[in-house]
Amino acid sequence: MTAEFIRDAAASAAILGLFASSWFGWALETPPLSWRKGLITGSVLSLLAAVAGGVLTWRHWSDGSVFNATTSRNFGIVVGIEVVLAGLGVWLLATRHRSDLIPPWIELVVGVHFFPLASLLDYPLFYPVAVLVTVAALVSVPLAKARSLPISAVTGLLTGLVLLVGAIYSLVTVLIPDLTS
Repeated sequence: MTAEFIRDAAASAAILGLFASSWFGWALETPPLSWRKGLITGSVLSLLAAVAGGVLTWRHWSDGSVFNATTSRNFGIVVGIEVVLAGLGVWLLATRHRSDLIPPWIELVVGVHFFPLASLLDYPLFYPVAVLVTVAALVSVPLAKARSLPISAVTGLLTGLVLLVGAIYSLVTVLIPDLTS
């Protein structure tokens, strides 16, 4: 489940860490009081993974990348579609006064977008990330309602955890490549 190029794994760690921190932050909107320390810890660990991934990306910048003109264009298309779908869903949910469903909608779009990215970037790790974030999106609302929890807390926690584990795995593949091959 490793990336073809070390730089790509390092950059993935940086991006996954940054977004994991964002999801933990979203969970902090109105979490149960007992979750606060764990969510803050997750956010800090995610930021540390992002910084480490950024430094490693810089150190391995000349080591090659799966990105070329075609890959970059296709990556932009996938991310562009993701942003448009997320934005349209947010607009629709907001106009229907269902802002509580915005986090799981974004979570679903994010999860689904990892499927084409896994193939495009030739990074098999993104397949389980895609599955786990997509499943989290589908279970977050019923889980939150069954446990009388804020939906944003559940979606933020679940997605933050998946992305943080992905970031850590990516860092491990860079720092100890023999361990993951």
